[in-house]
Amino acid sequence: MSEDAPVVLVVEDEPDLADLYAAWLGDEYDVRTAYGGHEALDGLDEAVDVVLLDRRMPGLSGDEVLVAVRDRGIDCRVAMVTAVEPDFDIVAMGFDDYLVKPVTRDALTGTVESLLRRGEYDSGVQELFALASKKAVLESEKARTALESSEEYHELDDRLGTLRGELDETLEELDEHDDFDLAFRDLDRGNDTDDGFEF
Repeated sequence: MSEDAPVVLVVEDEPDLADLYAAWLGDEYDVRTAYGGHEALDGLDEAVDVVLLDRRMPGLSGDEVLVAVRDRGIDCRVAMVTAVEPDFDIVAMGFDDYLVKPVTRDALTGTVESLLRRGEYDSGVQELFALASKKAVLESEKARTALESSEEYHELDDRLGTLRGELDETLEELDEHDDFDLAFRDLDRGNDTDDGFEF
């Protein structure tokens, strides 16, 4: 691992699981571990590129840590890695991706790679990625009837359409690069509905 390796902060209150994630990522990244929310905030600085964040932790929850990360203005990508099944409250949350435990090594490493690619784009495109991720995870976890009756889901879908329209020219430029499709590969996971987000 080079000195310039991206920094990944693993925040998980189960030390064995945090250490496992760190072992999976350690060959490619500079991995820091925090075994709780307060420890995570103590170890969070501008050097951190990606945060892998558990939601349900004693003391300071992952949701509270996420708010603090965004309030501090730290420019990092955040993935929730949690046993908490996503509900429509995730639409308003400031994360970039959502993984439901148990997660595989491939899913975890693929998510970190994707988040690092997303960080190379401007804020509008980053928001598009985050919203598309939320839509994909909701579609993979919720029944169609629940989606159709959710005001939050419809607002998310509308925002995606608006943002995509605003970014059409940028998206055309990105689509010319081979790695753009790679950045969206995680959005297809488990999405069995017909109205998935497409480019």
